[in-house]
Amino acid sequence: MHLSQIAWDDTILPFQLDRADIRGRVARLDGVLHAILSRHEYPEAVEALVAETALLTALIGQTIKLRWRLSLQVRGEGPVKMIASDYYAPSQEGSAAQIRAWASFDASAINPEMAPFDQIGNGVFAVQLDQGANTSPYQGVTPLAGGSLSACAETYFAQSEQLPTRFALSFGKSKLPGQSESWRAGGVMLQHMPLAAPSAGGPGGSGENGLLSAADILGDEEGQNWARANLLLDTVEDMELVGPSVQPTELLVRLFHEEAPRVFDAQPVQFGCSCSVKKVRDSLSNSSGEEIEEMTTDAGVITADCQFCGAHYELDPLQLRDSGGAGIEQD
Repeated sequence: MHLSQIAWDDTILPFQLDRADIRGRVARLDGVLHAILSRHEYPEAVEALVAETALLTALIGQTIKLRWRLSLQVRGEGPVKMIASDYYAPSQEGSAAQIRAWASFDASAINPEMAPFDQIGNGVFAVQLDQGANTSPYQGVTPLAGGSLSACAETYFAQSEQLPTRFALSFGKSKLPGQSESWRAGGVMLQHMPLAAPSAGGPGGSGENGLLSAADILGDEEGQNWARANLLLDTVEDMELVGPSVQPTELLVRLFHEEAPRVFDAQPVQFGCSCSVKKVRDSLSNSSGEEIEEMTTDAGVITADCQFCGAHYELDPLQLRDSGGAGIEQD
């Protein structure tokens, strides 16, 4: 196993291009993707969409000053109905962030000959920020556009945040010598630093269906810097993105050495799920006696399975009925 693989798998490396006023992230996911995808039997097209969503979640979540959770949701009218992912900020300095992801789909309608993104159909791309107790969650929603989930994320930042953003992603199955085949993913995110007075104005933009794009937001000088950084990113190769032979620091020098790249501390990430028996009880606490009876199995229990991690829960319906939602046990 390569030392660079050991050092950089399941990490997010923040950086800044000082000469272009651009910040960014390099992400590598390996064990996280295996943990997410091995819990389900997805068709390959759905696996690709979940992998792309998890990678976007890692890149976006680490960009935001997050106290608790960032969620991405893709909702469609095609064979793939829903893709959901969460990024949980580190609980303390130096600890790993946590990522989980899941998809809902109609297996009978999946078309192996169709591109993964086209399996979603018409729909929306949503980003939600939840900063924890005593705060109101924020949600931004944009239409699905651009032919990929990464393009949808770029549109979200331009439309909702007026921040020019670019993603270069690579993901797929690979096999290293002496190891079994597994999913790997890697990507680079570029984002222009916030402007004091973005130039975008008016009801529409130059993007697909009148949505805003970077050209609608940046002035001449900023636009030239942004275009130059994007041209450099266009030269990146898939194997440079996913590794493991090219370290993220080496990749930044290859791509952006003339832009004075500066790196910060890398953030480790791991698979993690927030489900618990308490949350299942809480979700059922307002159910009526009749509803509880309908949910009770022949074995006399209420069962629930976590869509993200597959954890199985069994609850005593008598406790739920007697408590009426009050006095739920804390875990």
